[in-house]
Amino acid sequence: MKKLKLRGKEIEKIGFKDNELVSLVINEVQKHFKRSDKSEVLEVLEETLKNPRKYKDDPRLQKIARKLLKPPKTEKMPAPGKSQRFLNEVPKEYVVYGSGQIEPEALEQMETAMRLPVVLKGALMADAHSGYGLPIGGVVAVQNAVIPFGVGMDIGCRMCLSVFALGPEIIKSRKDMIKTILIENTRFGQKDYFKEKKDHKVLDRNEFSDIKFLKGLKDKAYEQLGTSGSGNHFVEFGMLDLPEGNDFNLDGGSYMALLSHSGSRNFGANIAQHYTNIAKTKCNLPKGAINLAWLDTDTEEGIEYWLAMNLAGDYARANHEIIHAKIASALGEKPVFIIQNHHNFAWKEKLSDGREAIVHRKGATPATKGIYGIIPGSMTLPGFIVTGKGNPESLNSASHGAGRKMSRSKAKEQYTQKDLKEALKKAGVELIGGGTDEAPMAYKDIYKVMQYQKELVEIKGTFYPKIVRMSSD
Repeated sequence: MKKLKLRGKEIEKIGFKDNELVSLVINEVQKHFKRSDKSEVLEVLEETLKNPRKYKDDPRLQKIARKLLKPPKTEKMPAPGKSQRFLNEVPKEYVVYGSGQIEPEALEQMETAMRLPVVLKGALMADAHSGYGLPIGGVVAVQNAVIPFGVGMDIGCRMCLSVFALGPEIIKSRKDMIKTILIENTRFGQKDYFKEKKDHKVLDRNEFSDIKFLKGLKDKAYEQLGTSGSGNHFVEFGMLDLPEGNDFNLDGGSYMALLSHSGSRNFGANIAQHYTNIAKTKCNLPKGAINLAWLDTDTEEGIEYWLAMNLAGDYARANHEIIHAKIASALGEKPVFIIQNHHNFAWKEKLSDGREAIVHRKGATPATKGIYGIIPGSMTLPGFIVTGKGNPESLNSASHGAGRKMSRSKAKEQYTQKDLKEALKKAGVELIGGGTDEAPMAYKDIYKVMQYQKELVEIKGTFYPKIVRMSSD
């Protein structure tokens, strides 16, 4: 029997109207009824709705029943003189990849986003988890508007892969040299910068003088240029396996490669917060949706944010260019090819029905047909070079990684340094910096994530991390 799939409309039809409840029902059905008959499941759900007390201790239905028994939350009325922006009662339909492994909070956030009156279409990627406003892994197409927290705090966060004409055995035979190169040519977190600054043409951009708010951010952007953030950002050496007849005119086999993940640092975070605050004053949404406040693209604030977002994306690219150039120079090698792709961004695109839209990909990567990208796993599991298949259902998108299965705080509670060291040793990986909040066990299985999105991307190469550098913050 095929896996059961229930859509929001089917659940609403039997009487579930509350947005959070619909998301919870979808998640619980995926957990406990995935091989059941649809009509029987709908019948038991309808009975639970009518008589929740009867099911409050049923292991399969208790979460739904107990939610039904809770008194509804009341939302505050807007301040006098301030108009309320209402959400649509029914969310627009959207596709979910890997719904069985996505937490209810992320589904609830996506449902809320799909009720925005400016949203046209959406998709939720297999690596999804909850975030601020739009969930990580959320993709929404919006008409004539841009949502700063639909883009995210780390604007233009990206992956960059440099591949060298060297065998991967050098990573083991000259490990101390490789570690020194990583330590000397990377900086992470809030307080660790290079004494000798690097210049880049991105700092000469007119936006720094044309947009008043950006003037005050330039000095910090210069200070952090060529560095990486904390959290899940990394620079790592590893082994790239390419098949015979690959796309890169190289013999099939294994190559030494450098992979980095980071974004626009404080520069992007300040832009995101500043324009979200403006959007909240312009767009008075209910409390549960306030972080999805948008700016109309034909307003001064909307135009400013668009220019600032694109500048932050180019600044993120500049950081990777500097990191990779410095490390390649230290190696005394030139890459035979480089691949980059970014997430946490908004693009002007045409939908499959011809409508023009602003497509937000927060923690999701573009997967337009034939376009290359990198989808990393964790520090003990591989990442993949991929090409997009151009699937319109996913809005030409795919996951941006494996995705967290637990928060950083939970990972710290659950795993010790000993657990982390054992996992790294087993995988043959050495970690410089990092902590238990980034333990590989806190992430979803990248193989399952890739299986969920086989309709979205095609794998062209496999990267195995070997020496990983992260923040010690």
